[in-house]
Amino acid sequence: MVQDFEYHQDEAKTASVHQEPGLFTMGDIGSLDEDGYLHLSDREIDMIISGGVNIYPAEVEQALGDHELVQDVAVFGIPDEEFGEQVKAVVELTPDAAASEEVAKALIDYCRGRLAHFKAPKTVDFVDALPRTETGKLQKRQLRDRYWP
Repeated sequence: MVQDFEYHQDEAKTASVHQEPGLFTMGDIGSLDEDGYLHLSDREIDMIISGGVNIYPAEVEQALGDHELVQDVAVFGIPDEEFGEQVKAVVELTPDAAASEEVAKALIDYCRGRLAHFKAPKTVDFVDALPRTETGKLQKRQLRDRYWP
């Protein structure tokens, strides 16, 4: 017997993920390689759409996370009048690094050297610590809500 999935007390969200009885999606985005392995790359809800182009925050976070001054990073879309959304990075620096406009520019340039320019953050903000749950899950919504009216 097929067990349907339901969000607790949220009929609209439940309906949005159901494709047909017994078939639903949780919004994960990935691809199959030639050997049939599934590689998850991000969540659809986190995708940034800027000027009609899809940008996956996980890809940008990976690039920024490789920088020697970055201890932790969150990337998400913020409103942009011209393009719909733009890429925003919020960075927790290593203890020996100090936040500055020069460091922000260096991080953006670092991304541009590793990704297509449109994927690089337009701006970088710095925080002492990114909000995480007790289990370590990043709470992007707490960051994102500061930028969306």
